[in-house]
Amino acid sequence: VVRPKGELAGLVSVHYPTTRFENMVLDKATLKKLGRIVDEHRNREKLAAHGLSPRRKFLLVGPPGTGKTLTASALAGELGLPLFTILLDGVINRYMGETSSKIRLVFEAMKKTRGVYFFDEVDALATKRLIENDVGEARRTLNSILQLLDEDDSDALIIAATNRPDVLDPAILRPGRFDRRINVPRPDLVGRVGILQVHTRKVPLSSDVELEIIGRGCPGFSGADLENLVNEASLLAARQDKDSVAMIDFEMA
Repeated sequence: VVRPKGELAGLVSVHYPTTRFENMVLDKATLKKLGRIVDEHRNREKLAAHGLSPRRKFLLVGPPGTGKTLTASALAGELGLPLFTILLDGVINRYMGETSSKIRLVFEAMKKTRGVYFFDEVDALATKRLIENDVGEARRTLNSILQLLDEDDSDALIIAATNRPDVLDPAILRPGRFDRRINVPRPDLVGRVGILQVHTRKVPLSSDVELEIIGRGCPGFSGADLENLVNEASLLAARQDKDSVAMIDFEMA
C-alpha cells in the first residue's frame, strides 16, 4: 500500500478505489472516451512496441455533482492504481513561492509512484492572470503548473477537474497541454432513471414508486442531487416508521 510520507503526506490523500465503470451511470459518449483511456493503459507495452504511449493528461469539465471525482476514482479502479487526491488546503500557501514548491513536490512524486493524480477544482491553481483579484503569487502558481505539466514525462495519469472553465487561464486550455477535455454533463432522463436505480437498489420501495416518473420530475438534477433525493425520501419514510419508501415520500423530499 502506497502511503505519502514527510511533507507529501500533507499535500495528497491516497486510497485504492473499488469503483468501476459498471458502478456508474454515464452517457455513451463519455463512457466510450473513458474506455479508450483504460484500454490504452492496459496495452502500454503493445503501444510502446510501435513507438507510442497512452494519453495521460485529462481535464474533466462539468457542473457540481455530476461525477467528476467518481470518474477519476473509476479510472483508478479500472486500472488497479492508487488514487492520489491533491489537497488544496495543503498545497495553497500565502507565502511567496510556497505554493509552487508544493506543487513541484506532487509532480516529483508522480515520477516515483505511478497512479492517478486528481486535481479537483483546478481553477484554484490556474485562474486567469488578468482577473481583478489577481496577485503575483497566483501568477507564479499558474506559471509553475503550466511548466510542470509540459515537463512531466512520468507514467502517472493526471486528472484535473473544474466546474468553472470560464475562470481558467487560456494557457492551460491550449491544445496539447491536456491530451483530452472530457465534458461531464448533467444526466438526461435515461441517465436520471439509471442513477435512481443505482441508489434505490438497497432501498425497500412501495409498489407505487415509478422511477421514470420521479426522473421526469427532476430535470436538471445532478447525480449528487438524485442521491440526496433518495436519501431524503428514505429518512422521511423511516421517521414515519414505514416499511418502504412510497411515491409521496419522494414528492415530499
